[in-house]
Amino acid sequence: MLDIATPAPDFTLPDANGDDVTLSALQGGPVVLYFYPRDDTPGCTKESIAFSEHLDAFEAAGAKVYGISKDSVASHAKFATKRELTVPLLSDENGTVCEDYGVWKEKNMYGKKYMGIERTTYLIDANGHIAMVWPKVKVPNHAEAVLAAVQAL
Repeated sequence: MLDIATPAPDFTLPDANGDDVTLSALQGGPVVLYFYPRDDTPGCTKESIAFSEHLDAFEAAGAKVYGISKDSVASHAKFATKRELTVPLLSDENGTVCEDYGVWKEKNMYGKKYMGIERTTYLIDANGHIAMVWPKVKVPNHAEAVLAAVQAL
């Protein structure tokens, strides 16, 4: 996990259309990065739909919102189309950004240990520093809580 007030690690990742998004190019306004485990799974779908439903309010507050997982560009495109998502999804297939942000963790399900993305959201301020972190996110009302934090910046 990254600490509040530290610089957010820069990255360039492709979105669902294959276009590159570079974090440092987004400075000047807040950026929300929500890391999620997998496309088209129940919790990830609910989270992505919630951020999509609030995207206009985030944009009105001057913020950009991106979902990030290790799924491929093609998987993101299919997920976004199927679920009518408007929030851009970024593909971190090699996991470098997930590791840089400390969300690639050992998980435990039914006694079986495996590596995966821990659902985490970062709010990055206009200067490129971590403003808030939500670790181990529970999906209900999360997008609303992040929106409130963006509006309070």
